[in-house]
Amino acid sequence: MKKLILAASLALAVVTGAAQAETIKVGVTPGEHAQIMEKVKEVAAKKGLDIEILEFSDYVVPNQALADGDINANSFQHQPYLDNQIADRGFDLVSIGKTITTPMGVYSKKVKNLGELADGATVAIPNDPTNGGRALLILAKQGLIKVNPDVGLKATPADVTENPKNIQFSELDAAQLPRSLDDVDAAVINTNYAMEAGLHPKTDAIAIEDAESPYANVIVVKSADKDAPWAKTLVEAYHDDSIKTFINDEFKGALIPSW
Repeated sequence: MKKLILAASLALAVVTGAAQAETIKVGVTPGEHAQIMEKVKEVAAKKGLDIEILEFSDYVVPNQALADGDINANSFQHQPYLDNQIADRGFDLVSIGKTITTPMGVYSKKVKNLGELADGATVAIPNDPTNGGRALLILAKQGLIKVNPDVGLKATPADVTENPKNIQFSELDAAQLPRSLDDVDAAVINTNYAMEAGLHPKTDAIAIEDAESPYANVIVVKSADKDAPWAKTLVEAYHDDSIKTFINDEFKGALIPSW
């Protein structure tokens, strides 16, 4: 009889423990953000937080999904992009922790360096305001163009003040940029989409963003959830030393832990 009572007590403890685990949905983009979140999920599970990972194929939907309550958090964007989305769309969202910095690179199947670009060459850049400006600033840093310094991080092709090679800018959805390489002379591509297409920033890029980039990626939640216990646990799980080790080992310097 005592054995039966003990067994029943153990079973109840297991059920009670399972009931205490909290489940959240986290939106990511394919590639490194999804890969890292899979590891974060393992760490979070040990802390009593179950993470359901949802992948989104573009940069627009994850913030809308978060604002609509379809997901609890997202991890795919840098702070300037979030700031721009909040300003443009009125989202009540906030970042609660840094994740990684993914240096943006310039890729080409037709030239080995930017100096080889012919007059009137076409360069593809992201069509969203923040990443488009980021791409133009990389090209400016490389001396290909000059951009009006007053516009800061939000430069557009209209803000290019000097363009000695008469570069033509093709503004495309960020996810489509790797596929554009057959049709353009060069493309400035976010690291997650580059790596998803088999391109490595350190070995394949003909130019790359330097280490002083302000574009650290962040974990984002609704403002009302910023102090929620699960939000704290999510950040703690991401900032675990094992995640930093995984990033350094798996991506070999293509991504930089930013905490």
